[in-house]
Amino acid sequence: MQPESWRSIPLVSRLTAAAKPLARRGFLKLSAALTGSIALGANSGSAEPAPASPPADAPWSQSLGAGVVDRPYGRPADHEAGVIRRNVPWLTATTESSISFSPLQDLHGIITPNGLFFERHHAGRPDIDPDQHRLMIHGLVERPLVLNMKDILRFPQVTRIHFIECAANGGMEWRAAQLNSLQFNHGMISCAEWSGVRLSTLLEEVGVKKQAKWAMVEGADGAHMNRSLPLDKCLDDCIVVYAQNGEALRPEQGYPLRLVVPGWEGNVNIKWLRRIKLGDKPWFSREETSKYTDPMPDGTSRGFTWLIDAKSVITFPCPEKPLDRAGLYEIRGLAWTGNGKVKRVDVSTDGGINWQTARLHEPVLSKALTKFTLPWHWDGQPALLESRVIDETGYVQPTIAQLRNSRGSNSVYHNNAIQTWQIKPDGSVFNVQLA
Repeated sequence: MQPESWRSIPLVSRLTAAAKPLARRGFLKLSAALTGSIALGANSGSAEPAPASPPADAPWSQSLGAGVVDRPYGRPADHEAGVIRRNVPWLTATTESSISFSPLQDLHGIITPNGLFFERHHAGRPDIDPDQHRLMIHGLVERPLVLNMKDILRFPQVTRIHFIECAANGGMEWRAAQLNSLQFNHGMISCAEWSGVRLSTLLEEVGVKKQAKWAMVEGADGAHMNRSLPLDKCLDDCIVVYAQNGEALRPEQGYPLRLVVPGWEGNVNIKWLRRIKLGDKPWFSREETSKYTDPMPDGTSRGFTWLIDAKSVITFPCPEKPLDRAGLYEIRGLAWTGNGKVKRVDVSTDGGINWQTARLHEPVLSKALTKFTLPWHWDGQPALLESRVIDETGYVQPTIAQLRNSRGSNSVYHNNAIQTWQIKPDGSVFNVQLA
């Protein structure tokens, strides 16, 4: 699964790339001109002419199907059995403290199905009895409380769409291109509709003392995973969540209760939330000292780097979804930023020499995934596909070279570099890095 080196790409191929993007209007004109054939398969001989009468019934059209009680809880079609989360066995010592990656190459919108939402555990997945679960809020508060799930469900509900991204997403790419896979390079991000109660509502209930500046949030897993959060963020947009995409949280996503901290690294979105303690300074826990800090070239480390900077990736074509012939395609991808909304996404087919603005699909929401597309006619020649997002603050997604210039190559977290996919003449796709 090792990617090929970018140095094997001829310079002339990088400069010309022979495959130029089309404006959307050009896509529609060409599609209209291809009357009697399928636009994406034109000139390939793969499209079948329409017969004089409807095709013969297939076996499934000649009998009764299964009844409504066959699947009391729905599941995907059997033919979609390969659309699953995947783990890299050698990445961690055990699966109890590991990651499963979301199959971005098989997803078609901005919402990640609950069964495909990426996982990151530090002590495995606890199975919690919701009737026994409690949330304690204490420390620098006027009225310490212990709430059960029925208590929490009585508070006013909010529902919002936000992404969660592990800070280590793309972490294997700091020194060189590693795995030839969209799923393994970028699959530690997912997006969902979350329902719960604003953390500020709960803090109002207990009364925040004026000395309070920080909150320690802690999970009920075996690791007692905990992080320090500035009180200002807690009072801004954090949500104590009990439902995801319209149903109760799944155990791997924190059932029965988790924290969602919009736009900040996944590690602070504490699952199986059991305790919130307010204090006047951060706790400097293991996960914000020896872990989840960013080593710098001078030997120091950046700490409390919560924010997810703007990032994007092309999801089609990609190593798992190559091209099968020359012709008209639609480049598709996802963009996101912890700074708010995506403002623009540019796409290049020649390794960043020329760019064309992609179409952003509604809804474009704050701190959520945004879908982008661009029509493209591929003539079968080598190409280098890239996407570059600009968010509403004006921040521009950097190249890997720019990140290394400022942070070196020994980091693990917060790699938001532009991804380059090399398209070979046979349509195969490889993960490469351009110097």
